[in-house]
Amino acid sequence: MYRTSTCGELRLSDAGKEVTLAGWVQRSRKMGGMTFIDLRDRYGITQLVFNEADDATLCGDANKLGREYCIQVNGIVSERQSKNDKIPTGDIEIIVKGLNVLSRSLIPPFTIEDNTDGGDDLRMKYRYLDLRREAVRKNLELRHRMTILIRNFLDSQKFMEVETPILIGSTPEGARDFVVPSRMNPGQFYALPQSPQTLKQLLMVAGFDRYFQIAKCFRDEDLRADRQPEFTQIDCEMSFVDQDDVINLFEEMARHLFREIRGVELPKLEQMTWHEAMKRFGSDKPDLRFGMEFVELMDDLKGTGSFSVFDEAAYIGGIVVPGCADYSRKQINELTDFVKRPQVGAHGLVFIKYNADGTVKSSIDKFYAAEQLQKVKETTGAKDGDLVLILSGDNANKTRVQLCSLRLEMGDRLGLRDKNVFKCLWIVDFPLFEWSDEEQRLMATHHPFTMPNPDDIPLLDEHPEQVRAKAYDFVCNGIEVGGGSLRIHDTQLQEKMFEVLGFTPERAEVQFGFLMNAFKYGAPPHAGLAFGLDRFVSILAGLDSIRDCIAFPKNNSGRDVMLDAPSMIDQKQLDELEIKLDLKL
Repeated sequence: MYRTSTCGELRLSDAGKEVTLAGWVQRSRKMGGMTFIDLRDRYGITQLVFNEADDATLCGDANKLGREYCIQVNGIVSERQSKNDKIPTGDIEIIVKGLNVLSRSLIPPFTIEDNTDGGDDLRMKYRYLDLRREAVRKNLELRHRMTILIRNFLDSQKFMEVETPILIGSTPEGARDFVVPSRMNPGQFYALPQSPQTLKQLLMVAGFDRYFQIAKCFRDEDLRADRQPEFTQIDCEMSFVDQDDVINLFEEMARHLFREIRGVELPKLEQMTWHEAMKRFGSDKPDLRFGMEFVELMDDLKGTGSFSVFDEAAYIGGIVVPGCADYSRKQINELTDFVKRPQVGAHGLVFIKYNADGTVKSSIDKFYAAEQLQKVKETTGAKDGDLVLILSGDNANKTRVQLCSLRLEMGDRLGLRDKNVFKCLWIVDFPLFEWSDEEQRLMATHHPFTMPNPDDIPLLDEHPEQVRAKAYDFVCNGIEVGGGSLRIHDTQLQEKMFEVLGFTPERAEVQFGFLMNAFKYGAPPHAGLAFGLDRFVSILAGLDSIRDCIAFPKNNSGRDVMLDAPSMIDQKQLDELEIKLDLKL
């Protein structure tokens, strides 16, 4: 046996035992005639002791060991004189009697410790070394535990795990597809699934009334901290259910995960409509860990002074930042620069300081009478010592989104977004359609198979933009963790949906004929939901980026710097695929 024990399990009760350990050299220290080595494996660290007085040759061999050498030792478990209360094995050490070097190591490009000296790119290039760090390994252990809990929970609810294909047909509605050329069908392409949406609906038609899958999904879209080109969904679908059935079941699953992973009891979750969320927070994924709800100030500031910016605005809104009336000019300028960034897009920022001594200082003093600024104080509920920040614009929802960015920035600055506090809710009643400036047409907010609210179906012909969807998102701490909807199971209603989206009957038949035909054979009412596993893990682990809970992630350019992918392929492969490149460099 290479080992009788791991480096994380031995305790004082094991003193006197002869054991064999195997692992990697974390660090080495020479003190007088003794050499101490910390041996690390996945389970922990154990201190090894080599005594020159007992075996000079063995001690000499130990002194030749470098960091990350993979070794095997055998020896006796002994009580440690100088105990280390920072590690579980800190009461014992191994008096080594034998050493076997299993594999030598080059000097690693960065230290294999939690506080490493390696930058992101370097650690991603040597990800197999980065994964040896305890902080990274714990994230993957948490991910593993969550998937086991999820599978067991869904199994207890009579869900059946079914794998769906990775090579499917392209349905370019939403994000861009990743496409795969077919050698056996020249000029034709598979697509990698953005989600198993249509396939899980077909499983409902097939009578598998409760399906789930820990599914790989692929979207060719611009990346950020909570996006990867390939990601993992907890994908679920149910037959003969309504919206409340789905929400109640998966709220219970979320409650189960929070309880088991973090010891947190989630209360019964609030349901907030999309319109309310946008009005109060400027986001369909509001962070409820802190206040600063929006206050609309149109009545107070439009046409009540001589400030043309407000007089011409379609929306004026503000937030109250508690206790920040003492912000300096420099701090205000920083906030102004923040909202003017291209990512936010505001033209400027107005502030009103309601000072602790009762005086008022504002960037619009000269445009409004003191009485009007006092009216703003009453409307916003600001107190002496508070700062009011105001944005305006000619598009209400766009300005609310900008104000949301400012609100979150203030939450960060004031330390109000505590990763150990969890505020979850459901967002419901989304618009069924949204306008795409790029496409210059209405697009499905979620996907073309989302059920319209039955009360709004008469609006599909004349006012489709007013139609609400029977859709729902699970939001935690300002992050959309999961979402789903009731599905259309009626062929005529689905055809109407395609018509509103601008599909010709021929195009709808080409792309979705298989689903439409299936619905003609007794499709049950069905609904589903998919959680983003990567996002869920990152929230429970307290991470800033989903990359840290994925074994081999891509960087922000969608590259795997470890495998150097994507890369060019041989001309022979291109010839077999009958593909000719015409790159526009």
